Amino acid sequence: MVILKEDGQPLQTGTTAPPANWSTRRLMNSAAPSTGMVCHQKHSQTSELSSAINRFQPAGLVERIQAIAQNVSNMAVRVEQILQNSMAAGRVRDGSSGQCEVPRDPRYPDCPGKVDWMRARWTSDPCYAFYGVDGSDCSFLIYLSEVEWFCPPLAWRNHSSPPTVHTHTRQTATTKRQAAFRTDLSSLLDLVGTGKESLSFMKRRMRRLASQWGTAAQRLHSKLRQRWREQKKILVHVGFLTEESGDVFSPKVLKGGPLGEMVQWADILTALHVLGHNLKISMSVKELQGFLGVPPGRGSCPLTGPLPFDLIYTDYHGMQQMKQHMGLSLKRHKCHIRVIDTFGTEPAYNHEDYATLHGYRTNWGYWNLNCRQYMTMFPHTPDNSFMGFVSEELNDTEKSSIMQNKVNNMAVVYGKEASMWKQGKEGFLQILHRYMEVHGTVYYETQRPPEVPAYVKNHGLLPQHELQTLLRKAKLFIGFGFPYEGPAPLEAIANGCIYLQPKFHPPHSSLNHEFFRGKPTSREVSSQHPYAEQYIGRPHVMTVDYNNSQEFDSAIREIMSTKVEPYLPYEYTCEGMLERVHAYIQHQDFCTPEAPFPPANSSSKLGLSSPASPGPQFVLLPNSSALTWAPNANAPPAWPPLSSLRLLASQEGQSCVEACQRANLVCEPALFRFVNNKEALRGLEVQCEVVEAEVNHVFPAFSVLRRECGLQKDPLLYSCAGLSPKYRRLCPCRDYRRGQVALCRDCL
Repeated sequence: MVILKEDGQPLQTGTTAPPANWSTRRLMNSAAPSTGMVCHQKHSQTSELSSAINRFQPAGLVERIQAIAQNVSNMAVRVEQILQNSMAAGRVRDGSSGQCEVPRDPRYPDCPGKVDWMRARWTSDPCYAFYGVDGSDCSFLIYLSEVEWFCPPLAWRNHSSPPTVHTHTRQTATTKRQAAFRTDLSSLLDLVGTGKESLSFMKRRMRRLASQWGTAAQRLHSKLRQRWREQKKILVHVGFLTEESGDVFSPKVLKGGPLGEMVQWADILTALHVLGHNLKISMSVKELQGFLGVPPGRGSCPLTGPLPFDLIYTDYHGMQQMKQHMGLSLKRHKCHIRVIDTFGTEPAYNHEDYATLHGYRTNWGYWNLNCRQYMTMFPHTPDNSFMGFVSEELNDTEKSSIMQNKVNNMAVVYGKEASMWKQGKEGFLQILHRYMEVHGTVYYETQRPPEVPAYVKNHGLLPQHELQTLLRKAKLFIGFGFPYEGPAPLEAIANGCIYLQPKFHPPHSSLNHEFFRGKPTSREVSSQHPYAEQYIGRPHVMTVDYNNSQEFDSAIREIMSTKVEPYLPYEYTCEGMLERVHAYIQHQDFCTPEAPFPPANSSSKLGLSSPASPGPQFVLLPNSSALTWAPNANAPPAWPPLSSLRLLASQEGQSCVEACQRANLVCEPALFRFVNNKEALRGLEVQCEVVEAEVNHVFPAFSVLRRECGLQKDPLLYSCAGLSPKYRRLCPCRDYRRGQVALCRDCL
């Protein structure tokens, strides 16, 4: 600390100077520290002296130390008064006295109102003082023009030098580094940390699959033919495991609680590490604030300077925490965020204003992201990106051994919690018991759960390797209808089990089922595990009506007479996940504005062919009702590329998800902007008497009856999921790679 005389000359030096990043974040040009800093130092010194007093006992010494402490305290008060006078004088010299006039500039209409708010509330968050606000109108205007952006720059301020930022946030184009595949996970395991059973579970999983990740990295490296890949700076903030979110998962890891989210996060972390990116991992709000360079306070102030990360992976809990602590910066930086979202978020729920106006508002949606920034556990919502997870892959020797040692009449029940065995299970369990020996893995502490029938051999909650052994013996893995869409059925199928699950009549959704109520999706779930039903199917998966005892009985007998090999879809192997995550990181860019289509110089704003590319933009595919991009038409850069586009019209009341699926294709929301025009309507031979652009999540679409056509006005509402009984939709479908539905054939 430097103490000044009244003439401004140093009197004495002492304690350590404030941190370097403290001074760089100040906006006031005064050379003196703020009064708040002096108060903090005064309090700190007094506390240190008090602590010292408690350690000394000799008579007379305590009194002398107390007298010294009082003198230091009095001196600090006097210095504070001198500094206040110095700062006030400095503002007058700068032409920035406390009487600054609030500008009335039509380009900054919110400025006067923001100044009024600051006058009343600037002490509500310490971050304002951190940025130099001291209660004067001049400090308000400096803050609102240089930290926030509600007021015009002040003429008397020096704008010639760039704003100072934390040194660790500096980013330049020259710092790009090449990503190199990694096969050693030791540094990742150190990053994950300790102290929670959830973290221990994730680290055990990483170690168990380490060799498979290494092999997958080598295969993908060969496939990419040493293509240059940029190393990204990535922050992974696992919001649901933070204490601030309540972390209900960690205490239940060893008690039969859900593990699906931890499985996925462990695999995401491993994939990012193996792909060679620069990772930081945050498991608390304090760590999040430190990594982002959040100013001290309650989150009212934005970050200054560039974001220190290229990508941030988080979840809905993390989004709430970032909103609370990043202030206005979240809106500026949200294009860098990827939200891990198990059940998916549809565009009508994501668009805040639209959701509020049309009844789609929930507790989870409304973030106004590009919906491809949400990343799901299964490929059930094409509006989102499919992140997934991995299951252990077996070699040919292991597969052969499993098939030889299968116990034909052995069934394992999918249900670790006793509550899953309650009510309504007795009928079909009795049928199953007639044919098979039934095994359970239900958690209990001292006494066998009474909900589990006496004929069930309950092993209790098993470690992963013991569960693997059990599944490799069993012929059948049977679901009770809950939990929905977990990883366990894929693991069972990969270990040679047939998975039997209930069909739901009617399908479960947010409209009729408590579990989905409040989730930002209208998706209808036709069975416990729709991916297994639709993408794997017989003979590995059987979906039947459990309420029909004859159908259930027949299914059990069919299972006992059916031989299957262990099966794992490629997209759930380590290589499949690495391939997919690599493609997303290298090709998905939500920060660079997309070029308008049709281009501004084209002959029609609603999409007539541009003079540069005569002829139709779409041509009919041979032996198909789908259109594709014309080979001689100008193809703007896009990912997925326009070569993958297949344009279809849905039926009335049919979504593009279903229309594309029925043609063995996938709806691709990134391609909507190329079919949201008159040219696409003309290619499909749609008769339009009226063509209007509206904010409507089923557009682009047309009504055959009324001969009305609607184009989408707001790109955030391009929706594969939207449907209406009044309209047939224009659906941008695409092809996909065998075993990798997330990527088109030319996407890698």
